[in-house]
Formats: sequence, structure tokens, C-alpha cells
Amino acid sequence: MSLNDLLHYLRLGGVTLALLLGASVVALGVAIERLIALWGVSERSRNLGEIVNKHLLRGDVAAARTAAERSDAVAADIFLAGFDRWERSRASGGNGIESAVERERAQVGLKLRRNLWLLATIGSTTPFVGLFGTVAGIMRSFKDLGVDVEAGGTGGSAAVMAGISEALVATAVGILVAVQAMVFYNYFQARLARVLVELRLLGDEFSELLKERATGAVLPEPPPSRETAPPPAPRADPQPASS
Repeated sequence: MSLNDLLHYLRLGGVTLALLLGASVVALGVAIERLIALWGVSERSRNLGEIVNKHLLRGDVAAARTAAERSDAVAADIFLAGFDRWERSRASGGNGIESAVERERAQVGLKLRRNLWLLATIGSTTPFVGLFGTVAGIMRSFKDLGVDVEAGGTGGSAAVMAGISEALVATAVGILVAVQAMVFYNYFQARLARVLVELRLLGDEFSELLKERATGAVLPEPPPSRETAPPPAPRADPQPASS
């Protein structure tokens, strides 16, 4: 198809074809944005999880928190939520750490799914938009046929075949845009499912280690040992005075 043919179909498609092409651009933009946002998410989160867990195993909670604060991984927000809860619940043995970590993990999941609804919407609606364009084109073709007959034309099928074939372009474009959007959507859904499982595993392991630190923090220290004083030596009885 030459450039002139493409411009010809664009003129015939009108608003419908412009909407479909706009939806295709939006779908491509969302896919690129999500691809950049999810690039290296799993690797960075795993690396941060290993560093934090090593510090916690050594009992250095301050170093573990510092590592999370300096990281740009999405798992850092999960770890920081756990640390905040740990600070407030050390006296009670770390109660609520799991809930805080799970809530933050859900928030991270929402951020990672951002704008994916656009792909689902485009994939489900563009075929109908294309069908609407085709129906409108066919109606226009039959209207032209009626005008041709009124003007003394033959009214043969050739008068409408070209218009109908051009109108079907809208349906074809709508299907192509829908396929494009759904391929992107399914890819990101599968990738996010794996990322969220990895974040759940990291959060569970982190919660267990942090709760152990909280439990150890409230254990009473053994009292300092005191050396047992030796029993006093028996005093010798005074010798009776000699007469």
C-alpha cells in the first residue's frame, strides 16, 4: 500500500479512523511507559532483599533500614513500612509487622498496574468502534446509490462495492488495534503476576526476620552474676586466763 492509498483511506475513514489510530498510539505509549517502569524491578528488589536480610541476620536493624532508604527498588517501600511498624511494636514482640508489609505490598501492586486499564479498554472497545465506522460507511454508500438512481444512474452494484470495501477498512483497523492492545495487556499481566509473587516472598521472609529481632529486643537480660562471698571464718574461743 502506497502513501497515497493510505492517505486516501484516512480521508474516507474520517473521525472513526482517526479515533482508532489515536487509540493505537495511546496503547503503544502505555506499553513503552510500563516497559520502562518495570525494567529491572525483580532484580533490584531481590538484590535489596538480600542486603536487608543479611543485616537482619547479623542483628543490625539500623544498617538494614539505611540500605532500604538508599534504594530505589519498589521493595524498599515494603521494607520501610515494616521498619516503621517494628519501631512501634517492639515492646509487643513485633505484632502487626506482617499486616503492615502486606498493605504496602498491595499499594506497590497498584502502582505497578498503573495505566494498564487503558490497554484493556482499548482492546475491548476498538473492534466496536471499527464496526461502527464500517456501518456508517455502508450507510453512506447506499445513500450515494440512492442519489445516483435519482440522478438517472443505473444503480448497479458497482456503485456501492467500492464504498463498501473502503468502509470495511475501519473494521480491519479496529481489529488490528485491539490485537495490539491485548497483546501488550496480557504480557504485562503475566509479568506483573510474577513480580508480585516475588515481592510477596521477599515480604514474608523480611517479616519473619524483623519479628525475630523484635522478639529478641524485649527478652529480659539475665541479672548480673554475683560472686558468692566466702562464709566468715569461725572465731576462736578466747583462752581462759591462767591463774
